[in-house]
Amino acid sequence: MTVDDTGSGTGAQHAPGGGPDRTAGSAGDASDARGGRAEGWARADAPGRSGAQNPDLAEDPLALRLEQLILGAERRYTPFQAARSAGVSMELASRFWRAMGFPDIGQAKALTEADVLALRRLAGLVEAGLLSEAMAVQVARSTGQTTARLAEWQIDSFLEGLTEPPEPGMTRTEVTYPLVELLLPELEEFLVFVWRRQLAAATSRVVQAADDEEMVDRRLAVGFADLVGFTRLTRRMEEEELGELVEAFETTAADLVAARGGRLIKTLGDEVLYAADDAGVAAEIALRLIETMANDETMPELRVGMAFGTVTTRMGDVFGTTVNLASRLTSIAPRDAVLVDTAFAEEIIRTGDAPVSEAEAAEAAAAAEKEGEEPPTYRFALQPMYQRPVRGLGVVEPWLLTRRAEGT
Repeated sequence: MTVDDTGSGTGAQHAPGGGPDRTAGSAGDASDARGGRAEGWARADAPGRSGAQNPDLAEDPLALRLEQLILGAERRYTPFQAARSAGVSMELASRFWRAMGFPDIGQAKALTEADVLALRRLAGLVEAGLLSEAMAVQVARSTGQTTARLAEWQIDSFLEGLTEPPEPGMTRTEVTYPLVELLLPELEEFLVFVWRRQLAAATSRVVQAADDEEMVDRRLAVGFADLVGFTRLTRRMEEEELGELVEAFETTAADLVAARGGRLIKTLGDEVLYAADDAGVAAEIALRLIETMANDETMPELRVGMAFGTVTTRMGDVFGTTVNLASRLTSIAPRDAVLVDTAFAEEIIRTGDAPVSEAEAAEAAAAAEKEGEEPPTYRFALQPMYQRPVRGLGVVEPWLLTRRAEGT
């Protein structure tokens, strides 16, 4: 797949190796196709750069060796030379570079053959009419944002732990190079495998949409789960303890969401956002999260808000009124409780996961018993709450979602 090649070749997935080589040849900045001055890129003294992005700080031999190992190529090009070699304008190269999340690098000779090749591929998709220029920039941005977080996590947590010197007298830097050399091909293979798996799953969901409109704007159940009193915790706990708590919460939430058939959209420290095609699945996830956290004495209480409706998906994220409503419901939910909107309540009633009312459930059970039949069973119960105004969304009627006892 050409897009796959672009993602791999750019170094968007090679984030640990020092930013500039991930430019995918995103050579210059705001210079135009006529080769004019590249404004941002020409500022070699721009703040906020380190390593290969700043020539004055790029003389560390180990850093350069690691960069070359990870990127598989030596520095050869300035941004202008890379853009010219790839056959694209400085303006377009700059847009790709910045979309991937990298700062201006002036006109330092910091780019590689891999950068040129990746830029050429991405620009080639535009020239062939397979992607619009705006869409190609989105590809660069989504890939850059996703892999940047992955790379930061691997360096901060995974790699840091593994590079603890095994013997007295050894330094961490002496361990890093051989370790990266061993891990790099395996991690790269695993990254591509997981990406293909996720792409296959996402494609299946899209092609099963009822119509073309639903392929972009779909009806989903969206849920926010929020740790209660997190701000107070930040004032009481040590940073390391706080980091461990957040990691435990995110890990637990991610595992529960995935295991039950939902999709984790993003984590925000003390809050996670997830979505599911089926409202019943989303409801089960919410209650499981509450129950799991309640059984862990180290965890704060949790509250969940959910809504069901049309959602716009972009770059792996979700947007729209449905998402905003779920967020607002979370902020007003009681501790260790789940609030849902009316559309969500109606959906799980429609699918038979909850009764219209407890009175109707009792009547149905009595009628079934009279006829000698099995009474209907429901997974969830709904209790209407007082209507209340919600900032930006007017008056809403929340419903309290709970789990029904077995056999009821």
